[in-house]
Amino acid sequence: MPVTNPFSYVRPVRTASRLSLVLGHMAVEALRAMGDVARLLGLTLVALRRDPQRRTIYFAQLYHIGYLSLPVVLAGCTAIGLVLGVQSFATLHRFNAEVMSGPMVNFSLITQLAPVITGLMLAGRVGSNLAAELGTMKVTEQIDALRVMGTDPIAHLVAPRFLALVLLSPFLTAIGAAAGMIAGSFLVVNVWQVDGAAYWFQSAKYIRMYDIITGLCKPVIFGGLIALVCCRRGLMTRGGATGVGEACTRGVVQASILVLVANFLLSLIFQKIWDLFGAP
Repeated sequence: MPVTNPFSYVRPVRTASRLSLVLGHMAVEALRAMGDVARLLGLTLVALRRDPQRRTIYFAQLYHIGYLSLPVVLAGCTAIGLVLGVQSFATLHRFNAEVMSGPMVNFSLITQLAPVITGLMLAGRVGSNLAAELGTMKVTEQIDALRVMGTDPIAHLVAPRFLALVLLSPFLTAIGAAAGMIAGSFLVVNVWQVDGAAYWFQSAKYIRMYDIITGLCKPVIFGGLIALVCCRRGLMTRGGATGVGEACTRGVVQASILVLVANFLLSLIFQKIWDLFGAP
Protein backbone atom coordinates (compact mmCIF):
# COMPACT_ATOMS: atom_id res chain seq x y z
CA MET A 1 0.00 0.00 0.00
CA PRO A 2 1.58 3.34 -1.03
CA VAL A 3 2.38 5.79 1.73
CA THR A 4 0.63 9.16 1.42
CA ASN A 5 2.87 12.17 1.72
CA PRO A 6 1.49 14.26 4.61
CA PHE A 7 2.97 17.39 3.05
CA SER A 8 1.45 16.94 -0.39
CA TYR A 9 -0.68 20.06 0.12
CA VAL A 10 2.45 22.21 0.09
CA ARG A 11 3.14 23.59 -3.38
CA PRO A 12 6.52 25.38 -3.26
CA VAL A 13 6.13 27.19 -6.59
CA ARG A 14 2.69 28.58 -5.79
CA THR A 15 3.72 29.49 -2.24
CA ALA A 16 6.82 31.33 -3.47
CA SER A 17 4.74 33.15 -6.08
CA ARG A 18 2.23 34.30 -3.49
CA LEU A 19 5.00 35.36 -1.11
CA SER A 20 6.74 37.42 -3.78
CA LEU A 21 3.40 39.01 -4.67
CA VAL A 22 2.76 39.96 -1.06
CA LEU A 23 6.28 41.34 -0.59
CA GLY A 24 6.02 43.33 -3.80
CA HIS A 25 2.67 44.75 -2.73
CA MET A 26 4.12 45.73 0.65
CA ALA A 27 7.11 47.42 -0.99
CA VAL A 28 4.86 49.42 -3.32
CA GLU A 29 2.62 50.48 -0.43
CA ALA A 30 5.64 51.51 1.64
CA LEU A 31 7.00 53.66 -1.21
CA ARG A 32 3.58 55.19 -1.76
CA ALA A 33 3.25 55.97 1.95
CA MET A 34 6.70 57.59 2.00
CA GLY A 35 5.73 59.75 -0.97
CA ASP A 36 2.44 60.76 0.68
CA VAL A 37 4.19 61.67 3.94
CA ALA A 38 6.86 63.69 2.11
CA ARG A 39 4.19 65.51 0.10
CA LEU A 40 2.16 66.21 3.25
CA LEU A 41 5.29 67.53 4.96
CA GLY A 42 5.94 69.92 2.08
CA LEU A 43 2.36 71.19 2.07
CA THR A 44 2.44 71.61 5.85
CA LEU A 45 5.66 73.64 5.80
CA VAL A 46 4.30 75.85 3.03
CA ALA A 47 1.06 76.33 4.97
CA LEU A 48 2.94 77.29 8.13
CA ARG A 49 4.78 79.99 6.20
CA ARG A 50 2.05 81.38 3.95
CA ASP A 51 -1.19 80.79 5.83
CA PRO A 52 -0.72 81.27 9.60
CA GLN A 53 -3.75 80.40 11.69
CA ARG A 54 -5.32 82.27 14.56
CA ARG A 55 -3.61 82.06 17.93
CA THR A 56 -6.59 80.32 19.45
CA ILE A 57 -6.13 77.36 17.14
CA TYR A 58 -2.48 76.95 18.13
CA PHE A 59 -3.20 77.41 21.83
CA ALA A 60 -5.95 74.80 21.68
CA GLN A 61 -3.58 72.27 20.09
CA LEU A 62 -0.82 73.11 22.57
CA TYR A 63 -3.23 72.43 25.41
CA HIS A 64 -4.67 69.19 24.03
CA ILE A 65 -1.37 67.77 22.80
CA GLY A 66 0.98 69.03 25.50
CA TYR A 67 -0.79 69.57 28.80
CA LEU A 68 -3.20 66.65 28.53
CA SER A 69 -0.39 64.29 27.50
CA LEU A 70 1.75 65.16 30.50
CA PRO A 71 0.22 62.60 32.93
CA VAL A 72 0.79 59.58 30.64
CA VAL A 73 4.34 60.71 29.83
CA LEU A 74 5.14 61.16 33.52
CA ALA A 75 3.65 57.79 34.40
CA GLY A 76 5.53 55.96 31.64
CA CYS A 77 8.93 57.57 32.30
CA THR A 78 8.58 57.19 36.07
CA ALA A 79 7.86 53.49 35.68
CA ILE A 80 10.86 53.07 33.37
CA GLY A 81 13.07 54.96 35.83
CA LEU A 82 12.04 52.65 38.65
CA VAL A 83 12.67 49.55 36.53
CA LEU A 84 16.10 50.85 35.53
CA GLY A 85 16.90 51.54 39.17
CA VAL A 86 16.01 47.97 40.14
CA GLN A 87 17.94 46.36 37.30
CA SER A 88 21.05 48.54 37.58
CA PHE A 89 21.34 48.11 41.34
CA ALA A 90 20.78 44.35 41.13
CA THR A 91 23.46 44.03 38.46
CA LEU A 92 26.09 46.37 39.90
CA HIS A 93 25.64 45.14 43.47
CA ARG A 94 27.47 41.95 42.48
CA PHE A 95 30.58 44.01 41.67
CA ASN A 96 30.32 46.42 44.62
CA ALA A 97 29.77 49.27 42.14
CA GLU A 98 26.32 50.47 43.24
CA VAL A 99 27.23 54.14 42.74
CA MET A 100 27.49 53.48 39.01
CA SER A 101 23.74 52.97 38.98
CA GLY A 102 23.51 56.73 38.47
CA PRO A 103 25.20 56.85 35.06
CA MET A 104 23.40 53.70 33.93
CA VAL A 105 19.92 54.95 34.86
CA ASN A 106 20.32 58.57 33.82
CA PHE A 107 22.27 57.94 30.60
CA SER A 108 19.71 55.38 29.43
CA LEU A 109 16.82 57.72 30.20
CA ILE A 110 18.32 60.82 28.61
CA THR A 111 19.59 59.28 25.40
CA GLN A 112 17.17 56.44 24.63
CA LEU A 113 14.29 55.53 26.87
CA ALA A 114 12.73 58.91 27.69
CA PRO A 115 12.52 59.96 23.99
CA VAL A 116 11.16 56.57 22.93
CA ILE A 117 8.64 56.26 25.76
CA THR A 118 7.44 59.81 25.15
CA GLY A 119 7.13 59.11 21.43
CA LEU A 120 5.15 55.93 22.02
CA MET A 121 2.88 57.63 24.56
CA LEU A 122 2.22 60.46 22.11
CA ALA A 123 1.61 58.01 19.28
CA GLY A 124 -0.95 56.19 21.40
CA ARG A 125 -2.74 59.17 22.89
CA VAL A 126 -2.28 62.02 20.41
CA GLY A 127 -1.86 59.98 17.23
CA SER A 128 -5.10 58.08 17.76
CA ASN A 129 -6.90 61.36 18.43
CA LEU A 130 -5.53 62.95 15.26
CA ALA A 131 -6.46 60.02 13.05
CA ALA A 132 -9.95 59.66 14.58
CA GLU A 133 -10.70 63.40 14.49
CA LEU A 134 -9.59 63.95 10.90
CA GLY A 135 -11.11 60.64 9.83
CA THR A 136 -14.49 61.61 11.25
CA MET A 137 -14.29 64.97 9.50
CA LYS A 138 -13.43 63.19 6.25
CA VAL A 139 -16.32 60.70 6.28
CA THR A 140 -18.81 63.40 7.34
CA GLU A 141 -17.59 65.63 4.47
CA GLN A 142 -16.47 68.44 6.77
CA ILE A 143 -13.10 68.60 4.99
CA ASP A 144 -14.89 69.04 1.65
CA ALA A 145 -16.92 71.82 3.25
CA LEU A 146 -13.70 73.59 4.25
CA ARG A 147 -12.50 73.46 0.65
CA VAL A 148 -15.84 74.84 -0.59
CA MET A 149 -15.49 77.77 1.82
CA GLY A 150 -12.01 78.50 0.47
CA THR A 151 -10.10 77.18 3.52
CA ASP A 152 -7.06 74.97 3.03
CA PRO A 153 -7.57 71.81 5.16
CA ILE A 154 -3.82 71.31 5.45
CA ALA A 155 -3.29 74.79 6.85
CA HIS A 156 -6.34 74.66 9.12
CA LEU A 157 -6.13 71.06 10.39
CA VAL A 158 -2.68 69.54 9.84
CA ALA A 159 -0.26 72.46 10.28
CA PRO A 160 -1.30 73.47 13.84
CA ARG A 161 -1.17 69.86 15.04
CA PHE A 162 2.18 69.27 13.37
CA LEU A 163 3.69 72.41 14.89
CA ALA A 164 2.33 71.62 18.36
CA LEU A 165 3.78 68.09 18.32
CA VAL A 166 7.18 69.22 17.04
CA LEU A 167 7.46 72.00 19.61
CA LEU A 168 6.12 70.15 22.64
CA SER A 169 7.76 66.73 22.21
CA PRO A 170 11.19 67.88 23.50
CA PHE A 171 9.63 69.56 26.54
CA LEU A 172 7.59 66.47 27.38
CA THR A 173 10.70 64.33 26.94
CA ALA A 174 12.73 66.55 29.26
CA ILE A 175 10.01 66.45 31.93
CA GLY A 176 9.64 62.69 31.57
CA ALA A 177 13.40 62.14 31.78
CA ALA A 178 13.57 64.27 34.93
CA ALA A 179 10.72 62.27 36.48
CA GLY A 180 12.44 58.97 35.65
CA MET A 181 15.76 60.17 37.04
CA ILE A 182 14.15 61.29 40.28
CA ALA A 183 12.28 58.00 40.61
CA GLY A 184 15.42 55.93 39.97
CA SER A 185 17.53 57.97 42.38
CA PHE A 186 14.87 57.75 45.09
CA LEU A 187 14.86 53.97 44.82
CA VAL A 188 18.64 53.57 44.73
CA VAL A 189 19.65 56.31 47.18
CA ASN A 190 16.78 56.46 49.67
CA VAL A 191 15.64 52.85 49.68
CA TRP A 192 18.89 50.94 49.16
CA GLN A 193 21.10 53.54 50.88
CA VAL A 194 23.61 54.16 48.09
CA ASP A 195 25.67 57.31 48.65
CA GLY A 196 23.74 60.13 47.00
CA ALA A 197 26.71 62.42 46.38
CA ALA A 198 28.63 59.67 44.59
CA TYR A 199 25.48 58.69 42.67
CA TRP A 200 25.03 62.15 41.17
CA PHE A 201 28.77 62.81 40.80
CA GLN A 202 29.21 59.74 38.64
CA SER A 203 26.14 60.71 36.62
CA ALA A 204 27.54 64.17 35.89
CA LYS A 205 30.92 62.64 35.05
CA TYR A 206 29.71 60.22 32.38
CA ILE A 207 26.83 62.17 30.79
CA ARG A 208 27.99 64.69 28.19
CA MET A 209 26.15 67.77 26.97
CA TYR A 210 26.09 66.11 23.55
CA ASP A 211 24.02 63.27 25.03
CA ILE A 212 21.47 65.74 26.38
CA ILE A 213 21.26 67.55 23.04
CA THR A 214 20.74 64.34 21.09
CA GLY A 215 18.14 63.18 23.59
CA LEU A 216 16.17 66.38 22.97
CA CYS A 217 16.63 66.33 19.18
CA LYS A 218 15.10 62.90 18.72
CA PRO A 219 11.60 63.89 19.97
CA VAL A 220 11.45 66.66 17.36
CA ILE A 221 11.69 64.01 14.63
CA PHE A 222 9.32 61.69 16.48
CA GLY A 223 6.69 64.40 16.89
CA GLY A 224 6.80 65.29 13.21
CA LEU A 225 6.50 61.65 12.16
CA ILE A 226 3.55 61.03 14.48
CA ALA A 227 1.69 64.11 13.23
CA LEU A 228 2.28 63.40 9.55
CA VAL A 229 1.52 59.68 9.65
CA CYS A 230 -1.63 59.95 11.75
CA CYS A 231 -2.97 62.99 9.87
CA ARG A 232 -2.37 61.15 6.60
CA ARG A 233 -4.35 58.15 7.82
CA GLY A 234 -7.16 60.45 8.94
CA LEU A 235 -7.31 62.25 5.58
CA MET A 236 -7.42 58.89 3.76
CA THR A 237 -10.34 57.55 5.80
CA ARG A 238 -13.22 55.89 3.96
CA GLY A 239 -16.18 53.76 4.93
CA GLY A 240 -17.87 55.45 7.86
CA ALA A 241 -17.32 54.43 11.46
CA THR A 242 -15.48 51.25 10.48
CA GLY A 243 -13.06 53.26 8.38
CA VAL A 244 -12.43 55.69 11.23
CA GLY A 245 -11.52 52.83 13.57
CA GLU A 246 -9.24 51.28 10.95
CA ALA A 247 -7.53 54.61 10.28
CA CYS A 248 -6.99 55.13 14.00
CA THR A 249 -5.49 51.67 14.44
CA ARG A 250 -3.21 51.90 11.42
CA GLY A 251 -2.09 55.39 12.33
CA VAL A 252 -1.04 54.40 15.85
CA VAL A 253 0.70 51.21 14.71
CA GLN A 254 2.59 52.89 11.89
CA ALA A 255 3.60 55.86 14.03
CA SER A 256 4.84 53.59 16.84
CA ILE A 257 6.90 51.49 14.45
CA LEU A 258 8.38 54.60 12.84
CA VAL A 259 9.34 55.96 16.27
CA LEU A 260 11.30 52.79 17.03
CA VAL A 261 12.95 52.67 13.60
CA ALA A 262 13.78 56.38 13.67
CA ASN A 263 15.31 56.02 17.14
CA PHE A 264 17.62 53.30 15.88
CA LEU A 265 18.69 55.29 12.82
CA LEU A 266 19.14 58.53 14.76
CA SER A 267 21.23 56.73 17.38
CA LEU A 268 23.55 55.46 14.66
CA ILE A 269 23.78 58.90 13.06
CA PHE A 270 24.47 60.76 16.31
CA GLN A 271 27.07 58.21 17.36
CA LYS A 272 28.80 58.53 13.99
CA ILE A 273 28.81 62.33 14.28
CA TRP A 274 30.38 62.08 17.73
CA ASP A 275 33.04 59.66 16.49
CA LEU A 276 33.93 61.99 13.63
CA PHE A 277 33.82 65.40 15.31
CA GLY A 278 33.37 65.11 19.06
CA ALA A 279 35.57 62.26 20.23
CA PRO A 280 38.88 63.42 21.79
